Amino acid sequence: MATVYDFKLKDKKGNEVSLDAYKGKVLLIVNTATGCGFTPQYEELEAMYHELKDKGFEILDVPCDQFGHQAPGSDEEIHEFCTAKFGVDFPQFKKSEVNGANELPLYTWLKSEKGYAGGAYEEKLAAIMEDLYNKANSEPRKQNDIQWNFTKFLVNKNGEVVARFEPTVDLKEGCRSTALISILKRKLIITKGGRMDNILSGCPLSFVNNIALDGCRC
Repeated sequence: MATVYDFKLKDKKGNEVSLDAYKGKVLLIVNTATGCGFTPQYEELEAMYHELKDKGFEILDVPCDQFGHQAPGSDEEIHEFCTAKFGVDFPQFKKSEVNGANELPLYTWLKSEKGYAGGAYEEKLAAIMEDLYNKANSEPRKQNDIQWNFTKFLVNKNGEVVARFEPTVDLKEGCRSTALISILKRKLIITKGGRMDNILSGCPLSFVNNIALDGCRC
């Protein structure tokens, strides 16, 4: 059975990077853009990264220009924008396609593991997104395709996809029932067939911070 470690990405200079290099870490893989309404999520992602990176957490940033041409710059320009505006220091890879005939093999696999569940966008917004996408691409999206920028896949320490988050999922601490940072802290899935770490939900936050990314025996 495939895992994330079977795939490669290219860095900003075009060098291949095997994801095997991230073995044993929890990964959040996200397709990004610099001119999107969701672009301010970079700030929250960076804060999340700084809080959890020492516990074995990595964010892999894959810029993509397929959604309304909202990532028009070169790889270097994208990197300069992200570091200057948001202080981003998690790994950023080469701008790539995540849907269609030229999509990254990594994304073919990610989408096959966790498809789009539907209902993440209001009807009016979904129609606008569909129109922008169709103007920027030669073929329409398929059911499980990436719907927009800042879609996120959570991969556990075994290299298995355990969750998919649409960009409308709250990243902030304030909404504890749905915030991604809270899910990472309190409900991290260790094995694909295992239960979520419900035993963490009643623990003090300091305790959760110490163990959530190291693994929990449910």
